Amino acid sequence: MGTLTTIVLIILGISFMTFVTFFGRLPALRRTPIAWLYRLIWVKLPAGVLALDQRLTSGRVTSSCSRLGNFIMYDRHPTVLIFFFLLLSVGEYMYLPTAWPQLSSLQKTTGAIAIILPYLFLYLAAFSDPGFITPENHAHEMTRYPFDYTVFHPGAACQTCQLLKPARSKHCSICKRCIGKLDHHCIFINNCVGVGNHHWFILLLLSTAVLTLYGGVLGIHLMTAKMRARFPYWALLPWNANGGRGTDLKQWLIVWGWGMQDGVSMGAVTLLTLMTTPLVWGLLGYHMWLIYCGTTTNESMKWSDWQAEMDDGFAFKRRMPADRVKNTRIEPAWTRWPAETEQILVRTEDGRPPRPDLDIPGVGEWEPTWRLKDIENLYDIGFLDNLIDVFFPNYMFRDPQTPTIEGRQRKRKKRRPRG
Repeated sequence: MGTLTTIVLIILGISFMTFVTFFGRLPALRRTPIAWLYRLIWVKLPAGVLALDQRLTSGRVTSSCSRLGNFIMYDRHPTVLIFFFLLLSVGEYMYLPTAWPQLSSLQKTTGAIAIILPYLFLYLAAFSDPGFITPENHAHEMTRYPFDYTVFHPGAACQTCQLLKPARSKHCSICKRCIGKLDHHCIFINNCVGVGNHHWFILLLLSTAVLTLYGGVLGIHLMTAKMRARFPYWALLPWNANGGRGTDLKQWLIVWGWGMQDGVSMGAVTLLTLMTTPLVWGLLGYHMWLIYCGTTTNESMKWSDWQAEMDDGFAFKRRMPADRVKNTRIEPAWTRWPAETEQILVRTEDGRPPRPDLDIPGVGEWEPTWRLKDIENLYDIGFLDNLIDVFFPNYMFRDPQTPTIEGRQRKRKKRRPRG
C-alpha cells in the first residue's frame, strides 16, 4: 500500500506541474486557477527568492541561477529532447520485460508499431527544416501567404535577419532565425514548429498519445487478469466486485497494492501513462483546434491581444478593395494562397477612428470593432483545407496566371477567428 501511494503521488505531482508549466500561459486559461498557480510558481516565488538573495548576497546566487535558467529555457540545446527520449525508452525498458511475454501476436505487432512511430516522428520533427527563411528562399516565402492587414502587415523587417518578414512568419530568439508560419519553439524537439515540420509535430503528438493510451490500457488489462486470477472476487471497479455486490474500498486498494508490487516496474509505467495520457491528448486537441480555426499558437496570442484592444474600444476596421494596387516594395504582387484580404484592422491610441489624412489603405468608413467574431480570418478556409495546408503546404499553391487550384476553382469559406 505504501509503495502504491508513493508512486501515485509522485506521478500525480509530476503530471500536474507539467500541465501548469506548459498550459498556464494559454490565453484560454488566463483567468483560471491554473494561470494563478503558474504566476505563483514561475513569477511570484522567483521574485521573492530574488528579493531575499539581493538582501543576503547582493544577487550573486540568483544571477548565476538566472544565467543557467536562461540557457536551459531560452537557448537551443538538446537537454529536454534527451529527457523526452529517455522517458520513452526507459519507460519501455521497464514495461516490456513483464508485459511482452503475455501479449498475443496481434498485440505484439500493434505494440511494436505504436512503439516505433513516436521515435520516427520525433526524429523527423527535431531534425527537419522547420521553414528557415534565408536570402535564397525569401522571395518564395513572401509569396506563400498574403498579408491580412490585421495580424500581419507588410513592411515589417527583421532587425536580426535584415529581411522583410513574410506573412505568418516570426523570428525565433532561440533558433536565431526567421521561421515561415511559425507556430512555436518546442523544447521537446529542440526545434521550431513551422511550415516545414508542423505535420511531423502533429504526428508526433498523435503517435505519443496513442502509445501512452495503448500502454496504459494494456497494462491495466494485464494487471487486472493477474489480480483476478489470485482474487476471483476482485474487479477493476470496486462496485463490480463480488459479482456486482461491491467490496470494501480498503480491501479493493489492498489488492491493487499487491498487483503493483508483484510487477512494480510495469505497474509504475502503466500509472504514468494513464496519468500523462490526458496531457498529451489535450495538447493534441489544442493543436487540432488551432488548425480548425486556421491559426497558430503564435497567431492565437496576437488574436488575444486584439481582443484586449477591442475590449478597450481601440480597434477599427474597414473594407479593403479587391482591385487595390499593391506596393511591391513591401509585399508581393500575388500569392499562392487561394484568398486575398478583404479588410484592414487598426488600433488607435484615443479610441477614435484614424484621421482621414493618414495614408492607410482601405475604403469606406471606419467601424468600431468589439468582438473577434466580427473579424474575418484570412487564413481559415475550412478545416479540411486548413489540414491540407499543414500536411501538404505546397498543395494550396497556385500559379499566378490562374485563380484555380489543381484545375478547379476553390470557393473560399467565410470563417472567423475564435477566442
